Amino acid sequence: MLNRNSLNIILRYFLYILAVLPVFIFRDFTFDNELRYLSIADEALRNGSVFTFANHGLFYADKPPLYLWLVMLGKAIFGSHVLLFLGIFSFLPALIIMHIMDKWVKDVLSDSERLTGELMLITSGYFIGAALVLRMDMLMCMFIVLSLYTFYKMYCGESKKRDAILFPVYVFLAIFSKGPVGIMVPLLSTVVFLYSKGEIKTIGRYWGWKTLTVLLLLCLAWFTGVYIEGGSNYLNDLLFNQTVNRAVNSFHHKEPIYYYFLSIWYSLAPWSLLYVGILLLGLKKKMITTDLERLFLIIILSTFIALSFISAKLQIYLLPIFPFVAYLTMLLLAKLQSKSWIRLLVGIPALIFCFAFPAAIIAQTLISITEYFTLIVIFIAALILSLTGILAIRGLKNNKLYQSIIMMSSGLLIAIFVVSFAIPAENSFIGMGKLCQQAKNESIHKNINNYYCFNIDRSGNLDVYLSKEPKNLTEEELINAGTIIRKPAILFASKRDIDQNNTLQKLVKGKNRYQVGNYYYIVFE
Repeated sequence: MLNRNSLNIILRYFLYILAVLPVFIFRDFTFDNELRYLSIADEALRNGSVFTFANHGLFYADKPPLYLWLVMLGKAIFGSHVLLFLGIFSFLPALIIMHIMDKWVKDVLSDSERLTGELMLITSGYFIGAALVLRMDMLMCMFIVLSLYTFYKMYCGESKKRDAILFPVYVFLAIFSKGPVGIMVPLLSTVVFLYSKGEIKTIGRYWGWKTLTVLLLLCLAWFTGVYIEGGSNYLNDLLFNQTVNRAVNSFHHKEPIYYYFLSIWYSLAPWSLLYVGILLLGLKKKMITTDLERLFLIIILSTFIALSFISAKLQIYLLPIFPFVAYLTMLLLAKLQSKSWIRLLVGIPALIFCFAFPAAIIAQTLISITEYFTLIVIFIAALILSLTGILAIRGLKNNKLYQSIIMMSSGLLIAIFVVSFAIPAENSFIGMGKLCQQAKNESIHKNINNYYCFNIDRSGNLDVYLSKEPKNLTEEELINAGTIIRKPAILFASKRDIDQNNTLQKLVKGKNRYQVGNYYYIVFE
């Protein structure tokens, strides 16, 4: 029978799921990454590929297979891509991370402190963001946290026999989810931790023959499958071009070394002031005294520094350190006798919350949202944020720091729940599902088999909706489009291009065109 603590956890997690469920039910797939993953999975299913992937015939060795297998599984089960099903593999790992971190600190923090840390983590900007989009980052983060938690149990002598096998399995699954960062974070963190403790000679207990054998066997099975399916060129792309080259001189997402020093402030909002302030205070006052705190700090700093030196950078790449930032903050916060000045670090975002409703009113006068239901939903969500900000400030005045943080976090989750009901009316600006569905209905009605696009990046991924890859016209081809376009046909183009491109304007003049969001589809009969 479940005890009271287990029931409380189940209830909290149920409420977390409830808060984000409408997002997964209502929203469309985003056009950039999500639609690309679906198209790649469809192509793999058509080709019978298991270990190698392509995006319209071109090698796609950017990502390991695990997440794409999950996308393929969903298509095989449901016959189409279901966002709610795929969302499980973003949000469930987030809940597992929170659960592992909660177990990790249960003997050190009180119930209220653990709840505060949990809510801060789930409402940190890019953590909740990663939990709501279809990417493999949260899956990798979960396996990294599991591997480090297993390492710590082994270090403290609290592990079971199976943990010696689970440790390398978790590391491999982290690699198999996203790539080299999956091994970089656990390896770097544990080595630096052992060195800082003067115990580097014990590294064989964790990264010895058993760990290396399991990792090598699993990687060998993976690379053998890749070689059989894709040959040496694909294997070379996977092992070198997507690892060494992206680390040294990236061809994607190249940013300067100081990038994360700037992005961390909005990546961890609204708690970034609190996180950074407490961690700096902890370092200054030498508050890191336990092995647990030392390990968390080393995970944060070693990963942050290592990722800063890697050429390819995105805010979400820092995701593996976010759980440790949140919970180390709570470990240090629990040690502070006086929390008076800490209230300012929470009071500033609370004050910003207070202005959410007035800001929504001002924004409406500038943007002029015409959808009445959307407007009402946004106003309600903004009002909730303003009220929770007011209540949080009131709590801070009464020295109720944790209560104020819990209040703000809860308000954020409720606001997400409320505003998600406006998604159906805005879906045409999120993705291109509605646009393509209307165009496909038109093509069935008029027996149209030819699709074209102009100036739409990654337009080939629209084959997920159209069951056929549209041809993307260049500027030169647009001039001779009258002879290139095989009628009857449908052309997709953005409103901006139709308004600004004279050649395109002449081409579509007199044609039936239909606007959905920021795009048109034009019918050539």
